[in-house]
Formats: sequence, structure tokens, C-alpha cells
Amino acid sequence: MSGGYTSLPTSNLLGSVSAAVDTYHKASQFEEENLQIFPPSNAQDGTWGYRPPTDGYDPYAQPGAEDEGVEQSQSGWKGLFSIATYRPYFDIDTSDVIDRAMCTLYPHRGDFCEKVQHNPDMYGPLWISTTLVFAVTALGNYASYLSFIQSEHKPDWYYDINYMSWAACLIYGYICLVPLGFYFILRYLGISTPLVQLWCLYGYSLFLFIPASILLIFPTEFLRWTVIALAGLAAASFVALNMRSCMNGSDKWMTAGISAFLMQICLALVIKLCFFV
Repeated sequence: MSGGYTSLPTSNLLGSVSAAVDTYHKASQFEEENLQIFPPSNAQDGTWGYRPPTDGYDPYAQPGAEDEGVEQSQSGWKGLFSIATYRPYFDIDTSDVIDRAMCTLYPHRGDFCEKVQHNPDMYGPLWISTTLVFAVTALGNYASYLSFIQSEHKPDWYYDINYMSWAACLIYGYICLVPLGFYFILRYLGISTPLVQLWCLYGYSLFLFIPASILLIFPTEFLRWTVIALAGLAAASFVALNMRSCMNGSDKWMTAGISAFLMQICLALVIKLCFFV
């Protein structure tokens, strides 16, 4: 010991340095083993991103190979039971649904099929038809109650729950079977029209009957017949005029258009005579 300093043995100093180097080497090796796998930097589709290395992801696979496998798994009749098959028909914004529903207020334009040609949806038709079922059931019973109040000979009034089943069978059956029938007829005539596009057209055509149902509650037969006539004519014109676009401008659209017009008029009469009497 000299001057207050303590000299350490050379062997102890070398041992400390060796232990520090070993610790750093082990830590570096541990960190390298836990690095995540990232895709190659030359990905061209811009869709590749981080994925854990345990999900079977191959960073060197060809772009689109995974999507191709999904399409193959959904092909054939098995795709009918897959949610992914129907997902594109419900991929729509609320603003688009409102815009398409507003097209029924201007049936003379006849541009509805052009708007939905590349993106027909089933979201709007599903909720429009469901809303119409509940509207016809509730407002039909309320209309009968108002007629009961004004009647001089007042029999016992009761809420007819059967309106719900009848309305569901009528509305859902109409938008499912009528477009399906037109689809096969057009195929027979040599005109290729997507079935989803026809379902979309008929589904949105029912929108006019929802506000009409509100006006049909007033117990005045002249007003009821006027309202249902206007709603039926507007809905029938909407379907008939847009049928030409769905048929790609074929010269055979007149027959199909007249048939579609008459079918809508019959639906309006059934709604009036069965639920608002």
C-alpha cells in the first residue's frame, strides 16, 4: 500500500473483463434470437406488414398467394355457407344507402341500376323490407283502431298479431321470389342480369311504402286510396324504368317492364286491402 492506493492483482482484473465480455455476448445472443420477422423490403403490393413468426407466415411467398388460397377454399357450393361470400354485399356506407333510397323518389330518372351496377348491396333491401314489415303491422293495427273509434257500431276491437306473420310472408316472399322469377325469365330470353342486382332493385323499391304506411292510418278511404295509388305508381315506375338498365338496353325490356309494373301495383293493392281496411 503506497500513497493511499490499493493495487489489485492482475489476475482479478483480467477475470472481471472476461466476465463482462461473456455477459454482453450472451445478452446480444438473446436479443438476436427474439427478433421478429419482417417481410422483404421489395414487396410491391404494399399490403405486407408485421406478423409474428409463429403464424406460419412466409415472408418470401409470392404476393397474392394467400388470397388465391382463400378464393379456392370458397369456390364451389361450399362458398354458399361462408360469411365471406356475402360480405361484399353488406360493405356499404349509410350515406350510400340513403342516396339509393332517395332515388326511388325520382323514378323518372331510371339511373338506379347504373349506380349499383358495380356495387349492388343487400344491406339496404334487408332493412327496408324489415322496416316495412313492422310498419305495416303496427300502423295497420293503429289504423283499424282509429276506424273502430269513428264507427257508430263499435264491436270489440283487438290487436291482430297475425298482421306480423302475414306482412313478413308478403314482403319477404315478394322481394325474394319475384326478382328470382325475373332472373330466370331474363336468362331464358338470353339476357344476363345478376340476381343480386335485381334483389337490390326490388328491395329499394319498397322504400316508398314506408312513408305511405304512415299516411294510411287516417280513417278516410279517399285519402287512403290516393296515397296507396301514388306510392304504387311511383314504385312501379321506378322498377319498370330501371329494368331497361338492368337488361343492358335490350329491345325486350318492354315486356319485362310492363310485367314488373303490374307486379308492383298488385303489391300496393294487397297492402291496402289486407292491412288498411
